[in-house]
Amino acid sequence: MGSGRKIGSEEGVLRIHQTIARDLGTAILTGKHRPGELFEGEIEASERLGVSRTAYREAVRILIAKGMLESRPKAGTRVLPRNRWNVLDPEMLAWMFAGEPDANFIRDLFELRGVIEPAAAEFAARRRTDDQIATMETALAEMGRFGLSTPDGRAADQRFHHAILAATHNDALEALASSVGAAVSWTTTFKHRKKLLPRDPLPDHRAVFQAIAARDTAAARTTMAELLRLALADMDIALAEPSG
Repeated sequence: MGSGRKIGSEEGVLRIHQTIARDLGTAILTGKHRPGELFEGEIEASERLGVSRTAYREAVRILIAKGMLESRPKAGTRVLPRNRWNVLDPEMLAWMFAGEPDANFIRDLFELRGVIEPAAAEFAARRRTDDQIATMETALAEMGRFGLSTPDGRAADQRFHHAILAATHNDALEALASSVGAAVSWTTTFKHRKKLLPRDPLPDHRAVFQAIAARDTAAARTTMAELLRLALADMDIALAEPSG
């Protein structure tokens, strides 16, 4: 299992289990460990990695919580099928986009956003407060100032989408904010990592903002749907670009 790479102490004792979880999770995501595969025992794995059994055990617990592994007494620890994974977990999204993400999964993300965000924009146009409009406006200004090729610009983009979900005043939709925000951030990061000079998406965001600010529910829905359509088209171009 894995390459046998030793986990260095420089990564920090308190975070060592997170490092192990990341490495094992990435190996599962990339198909190095297939569904149904049995992991080696805790003693063997911890000795091979050069970590404590406690750190390895905590790493496995992280992956169990994400639906990637299942551990049973006497049966051992196995990789679960992909349909059991919590693929919207922000940490798992980070692991996916650290490498070359699967094109079909990217389209899955955009299809999900296409179900959620146009309706959320419509609700937001109906229910938003002045403070929430101010939050969106500030996020737009920071997106324009920093640009989406920078961490600050991408963080502002996340805040814009978070503010729309918050403006729905729907607890179930707000609960999706971290997952939607992670999807927004990582797909944008991927496009810029491919050295693509993407079409400026700021006008699309402004159109959504203007519709929400004007309480135009129909326009809020349609402008958000168009924003997502164009973003997916940009992603298709990025996926077609040869790896640098």
